Amino acid sequence: MSQRTVYFNGHFVPEGEARVSIFDSALMFGDMAFEMTRTYGQRPFKLKEHLDRLYASLKLLEIDCGLRQQEMERITLETLERNLPTEPDDMDWQIMHDVSRGPLGLYGSVFPEGVRPTVSINCWPLITHMGAFAPKYRSGVDIVIPAQQTLPAHLVDPKAKTRSRLHYQMAILQAARMGEGVWPVLLDPDGFLAEGPGWNIFLVKDGELLTPEPRNILIGVSRQTTIELAHELGIPVRETNLGRYEGLQANEMFCTATTFALVHATTFEGQTIGNGEPGPVFTQLREAWKQHAGIDFVTQAHDYAERLPAWTANAIAIPSD
Repeated sequence: MSQRTVYFNGHFVPEGEARVSIFDSALMFGDMAFEMTRTYGQRPFKLKEHLDRLYASLKLLEIDCGLRQQEMERITLETLERNLPTEPDDMDWQIMHDVSRGPLGLYGSVFPEGVRPTVSINCWPLITHMGAFAPKYRSGVDIVIPAQQTLPAHLVDPKAKTRSRLHYQMAILQAARMGEGVWPVLLDPDGFLAEGPGWNIFLVKDGELLTPEPRNILIGVSRQTTIELAHELGIPVRETNLGRYEGLQANEMFCTATTFALVHATTFEGQTIGNGEPGPVFTQLREAWKQHAGIDFVTQAHDYAERLPAWTANAIAIPSD
C-alpha cells in the first residue's frame, strides 16, 4: 500500500506530514469551512456543487483562501489522481476540503513567512466508511429526537458548512445513551425537524415526499439530488415544517448524505415506521440514485465490508506516516 498524498498550503505532502498549527483559528474558534465529496467509479460526484457551497461558506466567514474556485477544482482533481494508484481500481474515495482563516495574528511571530489561510485537500479510501456502514442498508436506522437542538439561523447560519459543530456532537452523545447505533435528528428552535449530524431527513406520507424547509438546515447536495430524482420520477415533493407528530404519522422515513446516498429508517422515537422495511417511494429513489451515480453503491458497500478486515490489517502494518 503506497503512501497517500495531501494538498497542504500550496504543496503536496505525505499524509502523515500535513500539520495544522496549534495557533490556527480552526482550533481556536472552529473557524473553518469544509466540504466532503465522494467518488463513484473514482469520479467525483457533483464536485462543482460541493465547491459552490464551500465558496459560499467562505464568503459568509469572510475568508479569502487565495484560490479561485476553478483553481481549487483543478487541484482537487490532481490530489485525487495522485492518490488513485495507492488502492485498487474499484476503490472509491472521500475527498475532504478544509479551509480556515489560518493562524491568529496574535501569534504572528511564530510564522516569519507571514500568516495566511490554511487550505488542505485530502483523499481517504471509502472502504472504512462504507464497509462499516454496509449492514445499515439492510437493517435501516433508528431515529430519535435528542434534547440538543440545532442552532437558529439568526445566530449561525446552518447553510454554511463549518467545523463549529459542537451541537452535532452533543446530539450524537445524547442519542447514544438511548441505544447503540441510534441516530439523532435535531429540532429547530421552533420545534420542527431540522437535520441530523451530517445528514438530511425525508418523510413520505400518502405518496408525497416531505422534507424540512431550508430555513434552519444545511442544504445538502444529496438532499437536492434526491429532490431532483423525485421530480424525474413524478413523485410530488414538498419542503415544509415537520414535527414529531408528522414523523410518527409517516409511511416512510429516510436519510440522505454524501457517503451513503440514502438509507431507510426502521423506527422513529421508538415506533416502527410502516412495516419497518424500505418503502416503495424509498425503493424507487434508491434505484434512481444507483442509475444516477452509475454504480450500485449498496453492493459496493457489502463488498467493502468483506474486504475491510484485511485492508485494516494491511494499513496498520504499513502506517501512512
